[in-house]
Amino acid sequence: MLTKEVKSKEELRIIYMGTPEFAVPALEKLVEAGWNVVGVITAPDKPQGRGQKLVGSPVKEAAERLGLNILQPTNLKNPEFQQELRDLNADLQIVVAFRMLPESVWNMPPLGTFNLHASLLPNYRGAAPINWAIINGETETGVTTFFLKHEIDTGSIIFQEKVAILPEDNIGTLYEKLMAIGSELVLRTVEAISKNEVHPLPQDESKALHHAPKIFKETCKIAWNQSSESIHNLVRGLSPYPAAWTEFLDKTCKIFLTKPSKLSLKGKQPGEWESDGKTYLHFQCESGSLEILELQLEGKKRMKIDELLRGLKL
Repeated sequence: MLTKEVKSKEELRIIYMGTPEFAVPALEKLVEAGWNVVGVITAPDKPQGRGQKLVGSPVKEAAERLGLNILQPTNLKNPEFQQELRDLNADLQIVVAFRMLPESVWNMPPLGTFNLHASLLPNYRGAAPINWAIINGETETGVTTFFLKHEIDTGSIIFQEKVAILPEDNIGTLYEKLMAIGSELVLRTVEAISKNEVHPLPQDESKALHHAPKIFKETCKIAWNQSSESIHNLVRGLSPYPAAWTEFLDKTCKIFLTKPSKLSLKGKQPGEWESDGKTYLHFQCESGSLEILELQLEGKKRMKIDELLRGLKL
């Protein structure tokens, strides 16, 4: 995969692939540092809002701002698209938060294709590694760059950077941290590849302890027959988006901020609640109870618990 030829920033031709906000800082840093990004591959525009106006991805918006060549294929196996890729004559491809690539694409450049993944691989392979690290109560995660191969998220590791998960972190704050640190790791990886100074290591399968599957609506539903700490971590791992939810007053209620307690509510079963109607709302869990601090009741805006209770008659 690797050649011994050392390439300068101007000589090394890079194709960058990504779609969401998470992939924007790394692209910006590559261009700011003077790397030769000859093409950006991102998702097709999607209709949004009431008017269903077509809107480009965050990566497309960044690429336009940076004056880069943009391709938006609907089918990565399309022969015409793959010919466009070949015509760009890239030495290296970088993937950050993009879809799965066919081998004919990731195997195209002579220096290979590397991916940035938001976990310490092989742990938390999959679509939602940041969410699941918090949901599972981890105190540490990180970012990994690795070369692509057939099985998803299994290629040889180039570099890793560890990041602490603080008790106050949620998916929003940890996403921001990993996005920033990940962009720096992409730069470091490109620099090392350009100088032929990488020594990729196979992933240790014994460390693949958890998977990180896609988050669905049912994933976000609170099961009260768990400990208060487990439910608290579920809330953190889904806040502010897509948000954990439960039924409250016969309506769907999204929960954004909680405080776990080892104390149980007297006479209450898991899922039952108590409140003074003014300042607090506590739910009984399988073990302990959970104080709700911020929530959004169906049909209302997100608010602190005392704000909500002032407008309700419990």
